[in-house]
Amino acid sequence: MRLLRSNLRKAEVLPRIKDLVEVLYREIPSGVGSKGKIRLSPDDERKILVKGATWAVENGLGEPADIEKTESGGQIDGADPALISSKAYERGRAQQGTLGSGNHFLEIQYVDEIYDEKAAQSLGLFTDQVTVMIHTGSRGFGHQVCTDFLEVMERAAVKYGITLYDRELACAPVRSAEAADYLAAMRAAANYAWANRQCIMHWTREAFMQVLSASPRSLGLGLIYDVAHNIAKVEEHTVNGEKKKLMVHRKGATRAFPPGHPELPQIYRHLGQPVLIPGDMGRASFVLLGTEKAMQQTFGSTCHGAGRVLSRHQAIRRAKGRKIWKELEEKGIIVRSAGRETLAEEMSEAYKDISEVVDVVHRAGISKKVARLRPLGVVKG
Repeated sequence: MRLLRSNLRKAEVLPRIKDLVEVLYREIPSGVGSKGKIRLSPDDERKILVKGATWAVENGLGEPADIEKTESGGQIDGADPALISSKAYERGRAQQGTLGSGNHFLEIQYVDEIYDEKAAQSLGLFTDQVTVMIHTGSRGFGHQVCTDFLEVMERAAVKYGITLYDRELACAPVRSAEAADYLAAMRAAANYAWANRQCIMHWTREAFMQVLSASPRSLGLGLIYDVAHNIAKVEEHTVNGEKKKLMVHRKGATRAFPPGHPELPQIYRHLGQPVLIPGDMGRASFVLLGTEKAMQQTFGSTCHGAGRVLSRHQAIRRAKGRKIWKELEEKGIIVRSAGRETLAEEMSEAYKDISEVVDVVHRAGISKKVARLRPLGVVKG
């Protein structure tokens, strides 16, 4: 997840929202099998797997300030390109700088409500401000890494006498050679994803400049924060009164570290970690902050989205005969999608109401609300 803030207000962007969505859809390829504008050499791809977002900035696709506001500086140590299969390399070579399919998106939003004025000011947020949220990851590259290591882990489970109740729970002891190899490959995929979002952010800036005929200074389109949504990391947590190093897996959860945590960038250390919770394309998304209670109760984690109430097949059946894009346009939301079925799969009714979900984690104290963001324009994969 990545959130950008701007100097723009909703009223300035609304007259050009259709043009903006169209240019973003054209300039940022999206959907299954999409190919980006970057053509990577094998050497470039290996560099991305180690350097992450830093590679993009070094190649003119962003600014050094972006790195400071990215989790792990957009580059997690311990990645090993030698452990990546030729098929994963092949899938990743053409997909850098592209949006994934399914629930991945690029969304132009505006700040609809602020719950914590002081925190919002520290994050650079104000009412009616235009923001951009980007949700995408390591694309076919990361998917192939997972596929490759699923086979490795299945063999490891047999080797170490682990009973699997579901094939997708395939695993290996954390100190085993198989686990070490997987973690090194997963870190390469995380670096690919950070570079991917950095490239998309760069082209988003260019699209805004082109459509609005504005300078970078007047746009002020800068990064608030970028945080992974699907990753395993070694972290220190207190368990039964004792500090321990743990391997924390977050899938369907997002990090929510409290004020003062050493992994946070200095600019946000007094605040706590910005937490970015997307909703569906017809309702809202939220900005929250991490809390100490999250560290005590949920290993520094909170929810990562609304969660589905309909499967993708159920949603497609329910949307039959409807024009989801038209329904959204009637609500003032312009949407472009790489496939008609994607809009059906991702319609609002397929998800829980994000406002209710966020209220739960706010009241539980594992993250606290700062602002609500409403969609104006959406690009779906």
